Amino acid sequence: MYRNGRVMQAKTCAGALVLAVLPMWIGACLAQESAVDPALREKIESQGRKIDAMRSRMAEQLAELEQMKRELASQEVQYNDLRKAIGLNALEDARGGSAAVANPDAQAPLPQNRSGGLPPSTPLVATSSQTVATQPVGKRPEEDERPPEVAPIFDQPGVLTPRGKLIIEPSYQYGYSSSDRVALVGYTVIPAILIGLVDVRQVKTTTQTGALAFRYGLTNRMELEVRVPYVDTHTDTISREIFTGTAQDNLFTTSGKGIGDVEATLRYQINDGGADKPYYIGWFRAKSRTGRDPFDVTSDCVTRCVENVTGTGLPLQSPTGSGFYSAQLGMTWLYPSDPVVFFGNISYLHNFERKNVSRNVLLAGKQFLGDVKAGDIADISIGMGLSLNEKASISIGYDQAFVARTEQDGHPLPGSARATLGSLLIGGSYRYNARETLNVTLGVGITRDTPDTTITVRLPITL
Repeated sequence: MYRNGRVMQAKTCAGALVLAVLPMWIGACLAQESAVDPALREKIESQGRKIDAMRSRMAEQLAELEQMKRELASQEVQYNDLRKAIGLNALEDARGGSAAVANPDAQAPLPQNRSGGLPPSTPLVATSSQTVATQPVGKRPEEDERPPEVAPIFDQPGVLTPRGKLIIEPSYQYGYSSSDRVALVGYTVIPAILIGLVDVRQVKTTTQTGALAFRYGLTNRMELEVRVPYVDTHTDTISREIFTGTAQDNLFTTSGKGIGDVEATLRYQINDGGADKPYYIGWFRAKSRTGRDPFDVTSDCVTRCVENVTGTGLPLQSPTGSGFYSAQLGMTWLYPSDPVVFFGNISYLHNFERKNVSRNVLLAGKQFLGDVKAGDIADISIGMGLSLNEKASISIGYDQAFVARTEQDGHPLPGSARATLGSLLIGGSYRYNARETLNVTLGVGITRDTPDTTITVRLPITL
């Protein structure tokens, strides 16, 4: 009982002590708080407001940055669509990843904390001294291994057909040639006096050729072409017959039309060219004799005749083919040198000999000629092409061919001679769209044996 009373007395004293100390502690705290400088308190509050304002401003700038990124992406899409629409699909070789390397100070994505602001230690811009991992964005486009396109002025194109593609090329060619020949038959007493007759002959030939060519890409480096021509030729011969004692000119006209000699060509791109590096394309052409050849038409006398003065010695119909099977081997080269492209061809054509050939003679039946071989042809050409814009280009070039003499029974045919054919060619090309291109070529004969003028129109259509 006494012990419990002492415990009760101790608890009562402790409670009284707490009640006495508590007012003193609260008073001390209030006194310490009232001792803080009001100016310092205002500065702290002002700094806090500035930090909040900066965070709010930074959040607004980040929102504006995201909006600018979206607008930039939209502009890039429109830009690429425009380039694709006009055919500018060739990109720089270092497009994938080169932009990031060339601009190491580009702004990096900024991490945000949960409140929408930035951590205090996060830098706004990556400096050039920092190592930034660069990776190509997207897939690098495949390089185009095809030679550059130029306005075609020669028979052999420079750009091959892509694999699996078919190109149909209708074409039309108009050619005109004229020649004058004066033959003196007699003898001279002095150089100024001729005793005998003069044979004057003018020959004017107009040839129109419509053709349909089919080119198919077997691989990205090889194509096959088949060409089917239709020939319409008309020849006017104005002559004054010898040994007739007349000054009157006679007109003799021949014409012929029909399928010409069908031909096939195989082309192969040998190497991968490029800027200041030439492309080489080898090709082989085989020509049939499906057209009416010179030995199938009928002539009106055996010779242009000293004995037969009434005959002209000319064919009654014009042939539409050469009359010989031919094989031609050649190479085309293209050398890009911005802003022009140089190109050319070199080839050799071999005419195969025909055995036991005869010709038809009016009122005389068949005349046996024996073995006949037309002269082989070596050809070389060179040109230059210039692109005016994305759709139009022009080309200029020169082509020269050397024709050997015709042989009969292994010997040069009497009266035949070597010929040199030289033509100056000017061409233009205009691309209507990705499938159709119009090509026009004008040829002017430089040598006497070459047609005076030729005009060729081609319209390749890609399917």
